[in-house]
Amino acid sequence: MYFVWTDQAYLSLASIGLIAIFAAVYYTEYTFLAIAFFTPLSINIEEYTKSFGLFLPTEPLLFGMMLLLLLMQIKKNLFPVEIWKNPLIWAVIFYVFWIFITMITSSSPLVSAKFLLARLWFMVPLLLYGPVVFKKETNIRLFMWLYVIGMMIAIAYTVTIHATYAFGEKEGHWVMFPFFKDHTIYGCMVAFTVPMVFGLYFSKKHTPLIQAVLLSFIVLNIVGLYFSYTRAAWLSVFAAVGVWILIHFRVKFSILAGITAFVAVSIFFSWDAIQISMSKNHSEHTTEDFGKKLESATNVTTDASNLERLNRWSCAISMFQERPFFGYGPGTYANEYARFQRPENLTIISTSNGDGGNAHSEFLGPMAEMGFLGLIAMLLITAAIFYKGITLYLQWPIEEKELRTLILAMILALVTYFIHAFLNNFLDTDKAAVPIWGFCAAFIALEIRLKKAKTLISNE
Repeated sequence: MYFVWTDQAYLSLASIGLIAIFAAVYYTEYTFLAIAFFTPLSINIEEYTKSFGLFLPTEPLLFGMMLLLLLMQIKKNLFPVEIWKNPLIWAVIFYVFWIFITMITSSSPLVSAKFLLARLWFMVPLLLYGPVVFKKETNIRLFMWLYVIGMMIAIAYTVTIHATYAFGEKEGHWVMFPFFKDHTIYGCMVAFTVPMVFGLYFSKKHTPLIQAVLLSFIVLNIVGLYFSYTRAAWLSVFAAVGVWILIHFRVKFSILAGITAFVAVSIFFSWDAIQISMSKNHSEHTTEDFGKKLESATNVTTDASNLERLNRWSCAISMFQERPFFGYGPGTYANEYARFQRPENLTIISTSNGDGGNAHSEFLGPMAEMGFLGLIAMLLITAAIFYKGITLYLQWPIEEKELRTLILAMILALVTYFIHAFLNNFLDTDKAAVPIWGFCAAFIALEIRLKKAKTLISNE
């Protein structure tokens, strides 16, 4: 029976793949936009096949688009020439190049080759073709709407199921299945959606019906955020509000740098006192009290989740110290980290089976897998995203309120993710990769338009 079912499953996957390629060929732009809607609702077949991970229907669609776009690019210049001058694209190219180099030196070349292929089918359609789609600025708004609607369906489903368990803490870890693996990535993307919903609401004057719909989305989004029971999600939204204040008041970079330096120096000289204070913190994240739950984020004494995260980080640093230049290879952390675990760092949720996930950091993971330059590549991408996004917002004409507001919403959504990036890494999934690289493509398209407008004005 198993073999019969497996054959049927692979036959179904082949059929889905053919449909995806057909859609990508004949309805490329619509397929690109549809992916935004399907992303929050995609399902990982690994949970059913126990063989390999593939998110349906998004990843077959992205893979089909990648093949098509590369063939079209060979035939003619499909991608805008201007994108090759963008620092963000150069940062991504360097990142992909270093993945390729470290794939060759990897401890598991096949695993690293799969990692590279997965990165390409996210980046090629979204980052390179995205600016083509977003030449029509209405498509930016449509992309956001479709993603938000998909997320609202996923949140409504989760909240409904969760309500049948009286919004219990333990049940809150899995009620988002099958759309999300667990509450960490669910909370991350619910937080990511918060600025988008507010951005759509405040971007322009809506009809009463649309206004009512967006208000209901805001309420649902906040309810979903609270009952995600994800501390990082709550903190990331507060951080986004802080960044909004800084951008709104146009705080100078020199002042920000001074404050950052002061805080860093203060932490350095007060580290012993901070550690003593943290060692006295016994607040548990299992409590349903909001304040206590936030307080538990610094509990490194009894909180198993925090202690396991420190264990993973310690393993990543040890892996880096052993192979500082090339690392162990892209995508190999889960297979390699177990032997780097120290007995004193083990927790009740530690595992040595290679099935316990990744490094829980978008920066330490690449450092362990691709060495020092892997970390540099991720830092460059992060810096380029926020530099280009914030610069674009500040330069955008004030009279174009709708797009300006949407740009700000995208920046703040990205803030919520990259706050998470210090604590988790989800860019290997469609849930995070599609909206993040999609927003980057929107920044690139809008910057091209802004530069062309300035050129026309200067030539007049």
